[in-house]
Amino acid sequence: MAGTGDLYLGFDLSTQQLKCAAVSSDLKLKHEAKVDFDADFGKKYGIEKGVLTNPSEGEVFAPTAMWLEAVDLVLQRMREQGLDFGKIRGLSGAGMQHGTVFWSREAESLLSDLDAKKTLLEQLQTEKTSAFAHPHSPNWQDASTQIQCDEYDAVLGDPETLAKVTGSKAHHRFSGPQIKRFRTKYPEHYKEVSRISLVSSFLASVFLGKVAPIDISDVTGMNLWDINKGQWHDTLLELAAGSKDGAADLKQKLGHVPEDGGENFGSISDYFVKRYGFPSDAKIIAFTGDNPATILALPLRSSDAMVSLGTSTTFLMSTSTYKPAGAYHFMNHPTTAGLYMFMLCYKNGGLAREQIRDQFNPSATHPANWDTFNDTALSTSLVSQQGKDSAMRLGLYFPRPEIVPNVRAGQWRHSYTPGTGEIKEVAADFLPDDARNIVESQMLSLRLRSFPLVQAETNTTTGVELPPQPRRVYLVGGGSANNAIAEICGEVLGSHDGVYKLDIGGNACALGSAYKAIWGVERKQGQTFEDLIGSRWDEKQFTKRVADGYQKGTFETYGEAVKGFEKMEQIVIGEVGEGKKQASGGVFMASDTDAGAAARSKRGEFI
Repeated sequence: MAGTGDLYLGFDLSTQQLKCAAVSSDLKLKHEAKVDFDADFGKKYGIEKGVLTNPSEGEVFAPTAMWLEAVDLVLQRMREQGLDFGKIRGLSGAGMQHGTVFWSREAESLLSDLDAKKTLLEQLQTEKTSAFAHPHSPNWQDASTQIQCDEYDAVLGDPETLAKVTGSKAHHRFSGPQIKRFRTKYPEHYKEVSRISLVSSFLASVFLGKVAPIDISDVTGMNLWDINKGQWHDTLLELAAGSKDGAADLKQKLGHVPEDGGENFGSISDYFVKRYGFPSDAKIIAFTGDNPATILALPLRSSDAMVSLGTSTTFLMSTSTYKPAGAYHFMNHPTTAGLYMFMLCYKNGGLAREQIRDQFNPSATHPANWDTFNDTALSTSLVSQQGKDSAMRLGLYFPRPEIVPNVRAGQWRHSYTPGTGEIKEVAADFLPDDARNIVESQMLSLRLRSFPLVQAETNTTTGVELPPQPRRVYLVGGGSANNAIAEICGEVLGSHDGVYKLDIGGNACALGSAYKAIWGVERKQGQTFEDLIGSRWDEKQFTKRVADGYQKGTFETYGEAVKGFEKMEQIVIGEVGEGKKQASGGVFMASDTDAGAAARSKRGEFI
């Protein structure tokens, strides 16, 4: 381990904030600060929730100048928190995925010759000169690329083929469709583009003093990268660029992508050495996307799963199995070659659970609480069965239009008899059993879709082979504090080692980035992220075992329920599905009340 005084910085550039965390070599959080874009820059840039919008075209974008101001401001606030920048050995960061930044021909010279007496904004974007060929970066919420997405879904034959090659079908927010639209809408601006960064590599570039490479994980959120071959896909580049010659030029603009997720890009820009007191040899380790950084917030091993029980229900898994499909996303793991990141999420998470909870507390004079919900959920039999061979009660609970599966808002209930396979619709009126059934419904959907990625393993204590299931399940988000939900989660999903609550506050991306910096600087030859961070990870400090995982009999009962659940979904999709051309899944990690939500929901796209 490095010196006890050594510190590492992790950044998280999200839609609404820039966060910074300083972590010691033994993974302890020492300092943290943030910039809230609306609170700090709202009036100046006219933003709302961190973005500008053009509803008539479904555009959602952010001013890159604001991000430059945020970098100086968050470092100033870290200094006010007492951070000694002279102790920083390395830094890394995370950026919201898919967004593109278009550098001008002057960018490299401007980045490399910054005056420490002036701010970044004063030098990189002025009335006379600018490091950017275009002043805005499209946000992941953008929904303006329907035409381009249709072209991407068709160029290799069909959406499923595109998913097999790139890890995802075409999505509005992905960089390939966005670059294609930018080139056609702003042809003069595109001619002035020297390099194209993702948000993560943009932030790395600022600290490096030159345009930094795109990260090996973040590049797989572009619809341009061939995951199997580990290179830019010529046909997809040509579609974005408009010709073969244009594809060659675009490849240069995008640059080389290092295979090593812990690549040392070089030492920090002299600007930060002189202005803030960073050591001249502080290293810049590859910055990655926000979702990849999240799974680095703990030493997640292959077949471990993270379930975020927030407004949305999000499922992240590190896996060695690559089985892409249009219903979800596969991306390269941000640190470990041979592993992939599987992502799946649902719009109807906490809101749906709360609506059922409130059915137990209908009076406005009695505040809603979880006690009755929890007691009822735990006292109700598995899938409401009255006996081993009796019918199971299954349901779908969607107060909002859902994307997994892609159906309109509504509620449905079905009765499923395992022995005969008979399934029939029943009344969807509220019953107390819904307290258990809604949690079961959400977990059954996760189990159904993640099953191809888990493997059977032998219990090290008993020697008995257990059916395929995650090694561990880690719960995060507001719902993770609910012991009843955690218990049902473990019963449905299983897990060899149990269900754990992960408590790392709201800094998962920044912490994951800081851990990545530690690994990138301190690793020994061949040492994996999981080995280095795992050896320093204080499980007692950050995790708590909250429920059993696999329970013989219970897990198998839910295995039968999965069969009925899949049948129910197909029936509902056939009746009220949104159409074959729409996505059946995606990743949603923000409120859908913002501009562009309607258009995004139409394609089933959220991240």
